[in-house]
Amino acid sequence: MTTENLVSLQQAFDTRRTIYALGNELPVMPQAIVNIAERVLLHTPSAFNSQSSRLIVLFGKQHTQLWDITEAKLRQEVGNGDFSSSEKKIDSFRAAAGTVLFFEDSDVVKALQDKFPLYAHHFPTWAQQTSAMHQYALWTELRTLEVGASLQHYNPLIDNDVATVFKVPDNWVLVAQMPFGNILEPAGKKTYQPLNERMRVLGLES
Repeated sequence: MTTENLVSLQQAFDTRRTIYALGNELPVMPQAIVNIAERVLLHTPSAFNSQSSRLIVLFGKQHTQLWDITEAKLRQEVGNGDFSSSEKKIDSFRAAAGTVLFFEDSDVVKALQDKFPLYAHHFPTWAQQTSAMHQYALWTELRTLEVGASLQHYNPLIDNDVATVFKVPDNWVLVAQMPFGNILEPAGKKTYQPLNERMRVLGLES
C-alpha cells in the first residue's frame, strides 16, 4: 500500500462505516494495526487522566478462537431455536483478519471512586465514555488504512470464557469487540437526520 492510497483523517471521519463483509487479507502489515492500537491508548483522552482502557489485539488462531467461543455460547442460549442468522454473522466476523477487544480496568475506576468520593457515582459512566472514545479513535484510524471494521457487544455472555482462554486479568471488564479486515463489500447507503433538528448554534452573531 502506497502513501497515495492512504485516506486522510478527515476523509476517514466522514467515511468510517460499519463493515460486515470483511476478509483476512489486510492492505497493510499486521504490525500497522498494533501501532494504531498503541497510539490510541497513548493519546485518547480519559476522565481524570485515568488511562483506564485496556486492549487485546487478536490475530490468527486467537482471533478465530474468540468467534468460536462466541458461537458456542450463542448456540447454548438459542438451544433448539433458529441459529441461521447468528451463524451468518459470526462466520463473517471469523472471516476477518483480527479482532480488538476493549476492556476497562475496574481497579482504576475503584481507586478514583475512593480518591474522589464526591464524584464516585460518575466514574463507571466516565469509564464507559473513555472506552467509547478509544473505540471510535481506533475505528477511524483503521479507516485511514482502508481497513474495515464493525463494533460488537457479546459481553457479558462471553466474558468468562474470554478471560480464561486469553488469560485476562480479573480487573479487566470486557466492553466491546471490533473485528477488522479488508473490505470485501462497502456499507450500504446511509441516511442522515436533518442537522437543524439535532443541533443549535447560539451567540454566533452577538
